[in-house]
Amino acid sequence: MTLVAGVDSSTQSTKVEVRDLATGRVVGSGTAPHPTVTPPVSEQDPASWWSAFESAYGSALAEVGASRTGVAAVDAISVGGQQHGMVALDRDDQPVHPAKLWNDTESAPDAGWLIGQFGGGPAGRAAWAAATGLVPVAAFTVTKLSWLHRTHPEAWARVARILLPHDFLTYKLTGRFVTDRGDASGTGYWSPTTGAYLDDVLALIDRDRDWSSVLPTVLGPFEAAGTFAGATVGPGTGDNMAAALGVGLTTGDAVVSAGTSGTAYAVCATPTVDPSGAVAGFADATGQFLPLVCTLNAAKVIDAVARLLGVDHDEFDRLALAADPASTPILLPYFDGERTPDRPGATGMIAGLRTDVTRERLARAAVDGVACGLVDALDALRAHAPVHGRIVLVGGLARSVAFRRVFAGLVDVPIVVSDAEQAVATGAAVQAAAVLEQVDAATIQQRWGLGGGTPIEEGLDPGDLRERYAELRDLADGA
Repeated sequence: MTLVAGVDSSTQSTKVEVRDLATGRVVGSGTAPHPTVTPPVSEQDPASWWSAFESAYGSALAEVGASRTGVAAVDAISVGGQQHGMVALDRDDQPVHPAKLWNDTESAPDAGWLIGQFGGGPAGRAAWAAATGLVPVAAFTVTKLSWLHRTHPEAWARVARILLPHDFLTYKLTGRFVTDRGDASGTGYWSPTTGAYLDDVLALIDRDRDWSSVLPTVLGPFEAAGTFAGATVGPGTGDNMAAALGVGLTTGDAVVSAGTSGTAYAVCATPTVDPSGAVAGFADATGQFLPLVCTLNAAKVIDAVARLLGVDHDEFDRLALAADPASTPILLPYFDGERTPDRPGATGMIAGLRTDVTRERLARAAVDGVACGLVDALDALRAHAPVHGRIVLVGGLARSVAFRRVFAGLVDVPIVVSDAEQAVATGAAVQAAAVLEQVDAATIQQRWGLGGGTPIEEGLDPGDLRERYAELRDLADGA
């Protein structure tokens, strides 16, 4: 039996799936946590990712051993990692500073400064979008490089390598400093249109540095990065690009991922340019493009309110479904700042509280707020991408009956809950298989039967929910 492994290295944990190449059947899995982070400062030691990988991979192989007697290895492996993080290494390949993660917002001032270097205002934003597919916000790696250069000059002077989280794990597997086009497109200094690093952007941060020796080589979609314990290692990619592979995303459909954070994305044949910055014009892992809208707040908001109510997820769902929507408050879910819209210093807001407020109404307000935020993201995506088919729902909140029904009531196209339990790890395994066999990802997806899902038959009547949410959102935007 030929085996491939997919790795999901997220903000919260590392997950590993080992699959049978012929059928896609999962024959082993493992997970291990990462250190907890809370924005605005969101940093981790990259070594913790490798430790988590070793633990999760070991658990997966232990399960494999029961069905593959005498063999404790896989034939190919790829890594899907959290996007945008900054891993700055010295000449001994040690971090000069803890890795800045995508949801760290300390570099918000640098985002504004970078836009100003391209002229500022709408013209500067348009110039950034045309050059990079992105308009700088605190999430993107380019702002974090500027932050490190500005605030820690002694650490900056020791920088020899700049990697993304998935690049770091691929380096630990193979000893090579490489990346892929999908993850590179989220840095803000690589162009999805030209497929090259942007010297003029990098010079804004440090014009005296030889960037050619600092940045990883960008591999092609089917190009091997090297080997690990005899296994072929794929180029890896960003978590959203891997998830697109894992759910079998096709042109016309869109994914809405409701995990710790939220995303809405689709596959396109051409690059996306959005001068507003709401839609990030990423590349995907196959040679196409992946326009994406990201919100910082999704399941974490539900978790926070459930904690305040002292209930588990099942009881939280029951409470939310039992609420009278006509008397439910409106919650703006910007608990840890927000990326779309770009309000890194924002906090959550709630309106419409009365003395008859109940636990049920608070639970429903949290679900309504998160659902409205993700529908706003979907609307922004639709303005720039050919979304005319299904919405594929993934992430932890896809398991919530209350969230599914509220979200379905707000969306006017069919929605399915993806069959992929671990979309990122599955997508990384798809890439590993495609590299091993030198075939396109669609061949593997079809063989493994990816792309299925369970339809959501009935949504809840939204009433005037979106209008009331928009009033609170606009009030916050004007504050």
